[in-house]
Formats: sequence, C-alpha cells, structure tokens
Amino acid sequence: MAKTPASASAMSGRQYISEATRKGTEEPSPNQEMLPLTARVNSRDCLEIGGCDVQELVKQFGSPLYILDEETLRTACRQYREALKRYYPGKASAIYASKAWNCLAVCAIAASEGLGIDVASGGELYTAIKAGVRGENLYFHGNNKSRAELDLAVETGCTIMVDNWLELETLAEMVASCDSPIKIMVRLTPGIECHTHEYIRTGHLDSKFGFDPNQLDRVFASISKQSGLECIGLHAHIGSQIFELQPHEDLAEVMVDWLVKADSYGLPTRILDVGGGLGIRYVETDDPPSIDAWVKTVSEAIVRACKEREWPLPELMCEPGRSLIGTACCTAYRIGGRKEIPDMRTYLAVDGGMSDNARPITYGSVYRAVVANRMSEDCTETVTIAGKHCESGDILIKEAPVPATQPGDILVTMGTGAYNYSMASNYNRLTRPAAVLVSDGVAKTILERETYEDLIRGDRLPEGLGSGLSN
Repeated sequence: MAKTPASASAMSGRQYISEATRKGTEEPSPNQEMLPLTARVNSRDCLEIGGCDVQELVKQFGSPLYILDEETLRTACRQYREALKRYYPGKASAIYASKAWNCLAVCAIAASEGLGIDVASGGELYTAIKAGVRGENLYFHGNNKSRAELDLAVETGCTIMVDNWLELETLAEMVASCDSPIKIMVRLTPGIECHTHEYIRTGHLDSKFGFDPNQLDRVFASISKQSGLECIGLHAHIGSQIFELQPHEDLAEVMVDWLVKADSYGLPTRILDVGGGLGIRYVETDDPPSIDAWVKTVSEAIVRACKEREWPLPELMCEPGRSLIGTACCTAYRIGGRKEIPDMRTYLAVDGGMSDNARPITYGSVYRAVVANRMSEDCTETVTIAGKHCESGDILIKEAPVPATQPGDILVTMGTGAYNYSMASNYNRLTRPAAVLVSDGVAKTILERETYEDLIRGDRLPEGLGSGLSN
C-alpha cells in the first residue's frame, strides 16, 4: 500500500489556491504562488485556470498539455515594470530572459507589456523577431555565438552581450562592412556565489560565462580602440532560483566600480544589466522574495553605490525569466497504470515525463501536483509519479500526496512554465506536447502538438537501405 501522508485529512488540492485569491486581498506576487493567479475550483470540483476547466482542456487538446495563464504572466511583467518605476529614480527596464520559454506567443506577450527580450541563440532571436519584437529591444547572450548568429544579430540591430575574446575579435572584424556601429554590452563574471544548484550558479569566478574581472583593463582598452563598436553597458548574472537578497546588493557595488573603470577608457557605458535570478515557489517550503522586494533591493543598492562614489545613475536593466513565466504554467497529464510494491512504494504512471519536463532527472528538481478532477478530496496516500519513458530515472515527483485516483484522472504538475517546454525532447520518439494560452474562459493554441509525421520530417533513408523491407 502507498503510505499515507501526515495530516492527510487536512490536505487537498484546494490548499494550493492562492490565499490572496481566496480572501480577495491585495494582488500577490506570482513567483510566490504555486498555481497560476486565476486558479479556482469549480462546482464540479475541477481545477480551473484562466476560466477554463482543466479536465475539459485535456479532452479538447489532449495530454500532456502545457496550460499557460495569460493573466499571471502579464501580472508578473507589470509588477517588474511598476516596481522599477517606483524604486529606481533613473531610467530602468525589464528584459524577459526568453530561454525560460521562447515561443512566438510568449515573446509577443512580454513585448506588449513593455519588456525587451533576452535571447541565447539564433533560433531564439529569430523567434523573437517573428513575434514582432524590434531590434532595439533585443539582447543577444551566449558564450559561443556562431558567425551566422552574429550576422543575424547585427542585421537585426539588436544589442550583443559580448562574452569572450573570440567574439570581441569577430565583431571587430565585422564592423568594416557595417553602416553603423555595432551595439554591445560586456558580460563580466562578478565572483559572487549564491546558495543555489551547482549547475545554475553562473556568477562565481569558475564559470564558462563572461570575462574574468582581472581582464577588465585589457577588455576596455581593446574596445576603446574600435570605433565601430559602441559599448553601451555592462552585464553580470549571479545565478538562478535565488532566494537571497544580499548577493544582489554585493553585485551592485561591483558593477558600479566596473562602470567607473569603463569611463576611464572613454567608453559610453550607460547601462548596468544586473541579470535576473529571482526564484519561484515550487514546493510549500520555498520562500522566495516578492518581485517588489527584489526590485527594491536591486534599485536601492545601485543608487547607494553610485551615491557613495559620487557617480551619476546609470540606466538599470534586469533580466527576469523564471520569476515571470514559471508559475504561470501548469502541465496536465492523464493518469495511467499503477504499480504497488508492498511496504515500499506505489508508482502512478502518467502519459508524459522526462521529454516534457527534464528538470527532475537533470537537476533533481522537486515539484508538487494536484488531481485536477478531485480538488476537494483528501490526500490519502503518497505516491511516486512516474513518466512513460524507457528510463528508470524518469520520475516526475518522488513523493506526491494525492487522493484515491483512477486511470484517466487528470494530474496537474505546478510551476512548469520555466525550462519545461524549452528543454522538451523527442526521447523515445514521443511527440512534444501542445500548449494553450488561457484567459477569460477561452483557450487558444500557441504550440501545436507534434505528430508522428513531424518526428520523421528530417529523417532521410539513403537509397538502397529500404530494399528488401516488407511493404
């Protein structure tokens, strides 16, 4: 038998509905919630998101299914935008780190909310362009950009975040064929560590990203000799899924010192891009700062550092990703088979897994789930949610409190907006799921479900290999 969770009688899917929503109090910070802001339980005891019954969405669009709540995403965008206006006395802007989830619809929503778009590949750049984002609002990251990607970036007029010497030298060669200067920002490694997962801690000195601080003089001197390179700012990023505020205060001190140094070389640096990294609430014990608190800390730290150095305020830029999109999306699955191992574990299988959410097997990430068509029923057992892939490590949740379930019930994993679709694969030749955008009771497809024909579209069968095969 599956073990019964402690205080099972007090637990049900309803507990995850936003307390602020239940009480009608002030607007919550989306990154501090586990379900989207519009989550409700309807009269059929089913989970609704964006006014849409999740069970009905699965009937209409199939499963697995990414369900993106437009209101939650737009609220997070607005909270960043308004907090920057409230706390930073100079010019400031938020840039969506689209590696979290880059597709036409998400880029278009972020841009319509006044955010720029941060891209990390030519494909992400191309998608943002096709979503209608203008070049001046695009920022191109990456530690090994190809010449073709740099050509596209220059042609688009976006700002290139220069990460290394080869890239700097390549851009210096490209300026001869350009009619106007190439806008760049320099990424530097600040040497600040955060208590986060090893694989997503990018701010310490031992990182593949950015120039080392001891190269500052050489980097700035080199750029100052290139009239075709317009260095408009400096960038640093200290990690991801961060719950601490102090590292961001430390970063402000370091970055303003860099700004002073750049000025001594005559560089027109006017922007400090402090990256992103604010965490979200994946499980009950997670306690991330609010968007408002994060922006307030960063803004005041930059102002203080500039005041101490008697330096004019730069333009402040930040790059939220996960904290914008993470809790705006859930993934719905159909529950399938059940395997009980007496006195050990019960496995509950779903029709997706590591191909639509690679984070548990890659990072050991922990999620929570609800049974969407049994939201008020008490959680009477703790099960392991297993994916359908031919891989013993394909486990979505090791210990998931759930009510009694039946095959065909709808399991919803929360907080899947960041790095789920982006890291999705065709492992075992599963087709990638569809995604729908929900708002005011209407669901619109933003990503079509792949078909078997999609899987073999790029396959080629050389002549002769098919001979002798049965028809």
